[in-house]
Amino acid sequence: MFMLRNVSKYLFGDTSKEAIIEISQGQLYVVRPLSPKGYSELIFKDAAASIRRTGQEFQYQLVVQRAYEEGEEELADEDDEDSAADRPSGDKDEKTFLLDQSLHFRSEVREEGEKVLAWRDLSGDIGDLYEFVCDSSVPADKVATFELAAIECQYERKYRKSAQSAKEEEFREFSFAEEEAIPNASPTTKDTNFGPTSADSAAHMAKEVKSSKKKVANVSAPRGAAATVAPASRPAQLGEILAEENAELHLFDFESGTFILQDSSVKATVVETGRWQYWLQIRGSKRDWLGQEIIADINPVFNYEYLSFIFNHYGLDGAAYSWLLRFKDQERLEKFQEGLMQALWEQLNEMKWTKIKDQERDYVTEAFNDLTMDEAHHEDEEDEQEEEAVEDEDDGQRSENYDTDESEDDVDVHPDDGNVNSQLAVGYKHDRSFVVRGSKIGVFKHTPNNNLEFSTNISKVETPKGRLFSPKKVMLHAEDSNMVLQDEANPNSLYRMDLEYGKVVDEWKIHDDIPVNTFAPETKFSQMSAAQPFLGLSRNALYRIDPRVTGNKLVETDLKQYASKNDFSAAATTEKGYIAVASNKGDIRLFDRLGINAKTHIPALGDSIIGVDTSADGRWILATCRTYLLLIDALQKDGKNEGKLGFEKSFAKESKPQPRRLGLQPSHVAQFQHETKTPISFTPAKFNTGVDASETSIITATGPFIITWNLKKVLAGRKDPYTIKRYAEEVKADNFKYGSDKNVIVALPNEVNMVAKQTFKKPTRESIAGPGALSTPRRSAGARVSGLRKSEIVNSPY
Repeated sequence: MFMLRNVSKYLFGDTSKEAIIEISQGQLYVVRPLSPKGYSELIFKDAAASIRRTGQEFQYQLVVQRAYEEGEEELADEDDEDSAADRPSGDKDEKTFLLDQSLHFRSEVREEGEKVLAWRDLSGDIGDLYEFVCDSSVPADKVATFELAAIECQYERKYRKSAQSAKEEEFREFSFAEEEAIPNASPTTKDTNFGPTSADSAAHMAKEVKSSKKKVANVSAPRGAAATVAPASRPAQLGEILAEENAELHLFDFESGTFILQDSSVKATVVETGRWQYWLQIRGSKRDWLGQEIIADINPVFNYEYLSFIFNHYGLDGAAYSWLLRFKDQERLEKFQEGLMQALWEQLNEMKWTKIKDQERDYVTEAFNDLTMDEAHHEDEEDEQEEEAVEDEDDGQRSENYDTDESEDDVDVHPDDGNVNSQLAVGYKHDRSFVVRGSKIGVFKHTPNNNLEFSTNISKVETPKGRLFSPKKVMLHAEDSNMVLQDEANPNSLYRMDLEYGKVVDEWKIHDDIPVNTFAPETKFSQMSAAQPFLGLSRNALYRIDPRVTGNKLVETDLKQYASKNDFSAAATTEKGYIAVASNKGDIRLFDRLGINAKTHIPALGDSIIGVDTSADGRWILATCRTYLLLIDALQKDGKNEGKLGFEKSFAKESKPQPRRLGLQPSHVAQFQHETKTPISFTPAKFNTGVDASETSIITATGPFIITWNLKKVLAGRKDPYTIKRYAEEVKADNFKYGSDKNVIVALPNEVNMVAKQTFKKPTRESIAGPGALSTPRRSAGARVSGLRKSEIVNSPY
C-alpha cells in the first residue's frame, strides 16, 4: 500500500478543494458481531464515501453521504417534515467521523473481489464496526489510495504537521491490516430443516416439458445417460435482503427432459446489491448452487398449484440452464415472489417498487404467474393425431422456383452485396408479399395451392432525387397499390412507392420539428381501401398523416403531443380505428380517436415493447417484448362500464385489465439457447387476420425458430400452448397469409418460404434440435429463392 505514497501529493496538493478523495458508489452498514441488537444494519443503500478538510489545520473528516435518486430527496423531505426538528441536522443523509487513530481505519479486498472499508463504531458496543462496501465498479487501487489518504490524515492530526515529509515507517502505527478479518456485512442465518421432498411436484413439472403423455415418476438422474451438471456458482453478493426462503432445488436435464432433484433444502435469497442491481443466490448446506443477476432473461414463472418457481440461469460461458425451486407452502412462495418481482421491476424501471400503486403491483405480479386451469385432454389427443398425420409428409409448401433436381444451369441470384432479407409486408387486397433486402424489394405471388412464386424485383429503392436508400420500415397502402417507405437518414419525411411502376414517386414532408419514429394504418384494414390518411408517431407525439393536404402532411388538429418523453415505440389499430400505442418504457395507452388523452393507461412491466397488434374487434391487445409476449383483454367485465372496451371507457382503478404473459417455458428457453448459443429475442408478434376471419393464432420468431400460439389454448390456460418450426438460419421476418392461420410466410436471410402451420411441432428435445442439428446451414426444402433457373430471373437479381 505504501508504494502508492507519491499519489498523496496530488491528493493533498490542491488546498482549495474540500474533498481530498472520494469513492462515489457503495453501501454503508453497521455490523455488530457480538451485540444482541442484531448482526448488521444497512444504513445507506446508495452512498458515497469521502475524506474532507475541516476548518482547522491538520483535522480531517471521513464522510459517508447518502446518494439520492432523482426526485427522491424531495419526497424524503416531505415524509420527514414533522420529525426533522427533533433530529440533528443532516443526520439522516450523512455520517461524519473525525479521522483519528482510535477508529482503526482499514481496508480489505476479499477473495471474490469485494472491496470494503471498515472502522470502529466508537459510540457502539465492543466489536461494532462501520463498513463501507464499495460498488463492484470501484477499482482496488482507488480503495488502497483512499486508505493511504486516511493514514496520512491521522498522522497529521496526531503530530500536528504535514505528512508529505514523513517516512513510510512512521505511518505503520496507523495501519491496522494485522487485525482480524473484517466480518461480512450480510447477516448470518442458521440452516433450517425443510420438510419432505415432493416427487409428485417435480414429476409434474417434468411432464410439462416432455413430449410423451406418460407420467414421469422418478426425479433422479436416468441410468446410462450423462445428466446435465450444474455450473460452478458465482460468489455471493452483499446487500439488503429483499426475500429469503427455504426450498427444494431441481435442475432441468437436457438428456432426459426432466427436472432432477439437486438439493432437498436450499436457501434462496434475493439481494439488492447496488443502484438498480439485484442478485439471486441459492445456497445449500454443503455448497453454493447458484448466483446471478436478476434481469429479464431469467424468464421467471411462478406456479401456485405446485408451489414452484422456474427460471433460467446463465453460466459465464453463456450456457443456459433451467432451475425449479419448490416451496413448502404458498406463504413462502408469495414472500419470495414479492421480493423477486420487486427486484426485477426495479432493475427494469430504475424506480422504487413502493412508489407505484397497489393495483399496478398486482398487475405486474399476476403477469408472471403460470395460469393453471383444467386441461382438456381430448384436445391433446386431437393435437397428437394432427401432428402424426403430417409428420411423415412433405409440407407441400414450395415456391414455383423450388427445384428437386439441382441441375447445372441453376444460378445463385443473390449478389454478394452484404445484404440480407430484413422486412416482410403481406398483401391484403392482392395475393402478394414484399420482402425488403437492402435497397431492393422482392415481390412474391401467392399461388392458389399455397405456394410462393417469385414475381419480380424492384432493384433500386431511391428518392425522387435519385438517392439510394434501404427502407427502415414499409407499409402497404391504398389497396396495396402503394407502399409507404421510411428512410432512417430522413426522419421528418416518408416516401410513396407506386408498386405498379416499382418506383418512389413522392416525398411527403411530415413536419419541420416533429419526426416520424414509426407509423401504422388508420384502421386495421385500411390498406384494402383507397383511404389515404394513416397514423404517425414520434417519441412523444401521436398524429394523423394525410398525404392530400398541401405542405406538411401532419394534421395539426389531430396531434396529441406530450410534454414528457413517453418514448413511443409501436402502434396498432382496430377495425373501428381505435388505437393502441406502446412505448419503450413498457406501458400501453388506449385511444378511441386522435387528438385527445388516452382512455386507458396499462402499466409497464418494465421491458421495452418492440411491437403491438390488436384483434379486429379491439378485445385483445398483443404486445411484444424481447423475451415474452403480453396478451391483454381490453373488455371490462364489471362496474359501470361493463361491456365496454378500454379504448372506449376508462377501466375503474380497482379493475385494471389482467395480462397474460406468453413466454417459452424456461426449460425450452434453456434448450433453445443450448442449441443456438444466442439469447431469446422475439420478432414483433402478430395475430392472424382477415375481414371475416377471427383471431385464432399468434406468430413470432426468435433465432432460427418460428413459434405459433394457439389462442384458444392460451385462453383456456393450457400448458405449452405453442408449437415450433426450426430452420437452419435466423428467421428475419414472419407473418400469416392474409385471411387464414393455416399458412405462414417466412423470410430467412436469403430465402422466402410459405409453410403450412400443420408442419409445426410441439417443442421437444428432437424438434428443438432440428433434423441434423445445427452444423452447417443447409438448403431447406421450402420455397427456394437462392437457386433459380436462368429463365426464371426477372429484371435484375433479387
